Amino acid sequence: MRRRYRVRLHRDLPVPMPDGVTLLADHYVPIGSERAPVILIRSPYGRRGLFGWVYGRGFARQGLQVVIQSCRGGFGSGGLLDPLGDEHDDGLATVAWLREQPWYGGSFGMFGPSYLGYTQWAIAPYAGPELKAMATQITASQFRDAAYVGGAFALESALSWTTLTDAMSRRFGGTAVLTAPRLTRRAVLSGRPVSELDLVSAGRPLRFYQDLLAHHQDPAVPYWDKRDFSPRVGDVEAPVTMLGGWYDVFLPWQLKDYLAMRAAGRRPYLTIGPWYHLDTRHGRPSLADALAWFRAHLLDDPSGLRADPVRLYVTGAGEWRDYPDWPVPGMREQRWHLQHGFGLGPDGPLESEPDRFRYHPDHPTPAIGGPVLLADSRPRDQRRLEARRDVLVYSSPALESAVEMIGPVTAELFVRSSTPYVDVVVRVCDVHPDGRSYNLTEGVRRLGPGTPDDTADDTADGVRRVLVDLWPIGHRFERDHRIRVHVAAGAYPTIARNPGTGDPLGLGGPMVPADVEVFHEPGRPSAVVMPLCAPRG
Repeated sequence: MRRRYRVRLHRDLPVPMPDGVTLLADHYVPIGSERAPVILIRSPYGRRGLFGWVYGRGFARQGLQVVIQSCRGGFGSGGLLDPLGDEHDDGLATVAWLREQPWYGGSFGMFGPSYLGYTQWAIAPYAGPELKAMATQITASQFRDAAYVGGAFALESALSWTTLTDAMSRRFGGTAVLTAPRLTRRAVLSGRPVSELDLVSAGRPLRFYQDLLAHHQDPAVPYWDKRDFSPRVGDVEAPVTMLGGWYDVFLPWQLKDYLAMRAAGRRPYLTIGPWYHLDTRHGRPSLADALAWFRAHLLDDPSGLRADPVRLYVTGAGEWRDYPDWPVPGMREQRWHLQHGFGLGPDGPLESEPDRFRYHPDHPTPAIGGPVLLADSRPRDQRRLEARRDVLVYSSPALESAVEMIGPVTAELFVRSSTPYVDVVVRVCDVHPDGRSYNLTEGVRRLGPGTPDDTADDTADGVRRVLVDLWPIGHRFERDHRIRVHVAAGAYPTIARNPGTGDPLGLGGPMVPADVEVFHEPGRPSAVVMPLCAPRG
């Protein structure tokens, strides 16, 4: 039986930064193992209460020192929070401070979900050989692409997070995680221009929210240079374990980090469960996964590691499976074509007229569920959405046998719009025999004149080939179920409405409806490309 250590806590250790700001940290020490490896956790959400008890005492009782530091501008740490902007410099300065402490034994690991995971990636390529292990959850090495998903502004997630961090800095900020979603919902339903929604949710302009709006038109600007660490992911030599959720807002970019490490010859571990971002159900697996990882790479005890590095929960089947890699071996792409009469299937389309709908930005197509930051993103019944005239719905016949889809999902659509400024939203659902239709994966592409990777059709009649990346999927469609695809031009408030004018996003003013045609014929075979796997069992 493994030893459980008693824990000594040293509060409010001052950690000086090069610019004169002092950050505060709490130090958890396993009594009897005072020079044990250190787990560094850097957080903007505080370091006390349940947070300190679960992470600080939890790891220290296993024989690891733990340092939990409050990021700049919060919970006693000096300076002002510049979200994402200071974590590289402050993190490396904290590592330099660690090395100077008499209790530091020469090695450390890092742990944390979401923003706490981002603070790991911010320093991991630069931390040196003393960094022996990283345990990251529901996070990625850059948050830019999640803020501008498919080129559209991820309004609900951006506004809710900036409202949350602002509320946490105020008195009684501990309830912010409960109030921020409600305040965000009130704001997005207020009818105010996007640039003023922070005034509704927080009562004042929020700097980071305004920064995100300002850089929406061109996210490849210097603002992101010190906030994007994805180019260096492959340089990280420390062993990394990643935990994510099928319905998590950061999953696509977490998987890009995994693939970058694999391309560099690394062997990260990957776990994906049936979770969304704020899902409390991934708390226990996160800690268990991290502890096994730290025991293996910091305490020389690999007994808790599994044989295969990739573990996936297959929804629909309701079971965990282990694989040697991602994408899983044996997966092949299968095109499910949109067909005449709103059908869907692997057979190519026949000659047919396009389907049409009108999108009114003054009355935007809503989203029902789907990945967002601070809400329950589990699949929800879509029948109310499917009854709208601004959503095209394509359904397969009832499946004669079970079909498993595990891997990346993309869509290739041929569309024409009355305005070049339009969004293309694609969603895949599992339709049960009783008619319930549950969303599984979705994606969006915001179009404008000359949008990269989109090409005019060879007839030069304004038809555009549109490529849409959807969330990855790990799902079993059972026999007698149907596969269903939605095509729309909005998903409000998950993404900000497209005004159809090309004007900067934050401005108010007139909005232009879009008349959209979706083609499905042999020369324009619109389809969703699904990751077909041989069913187990």
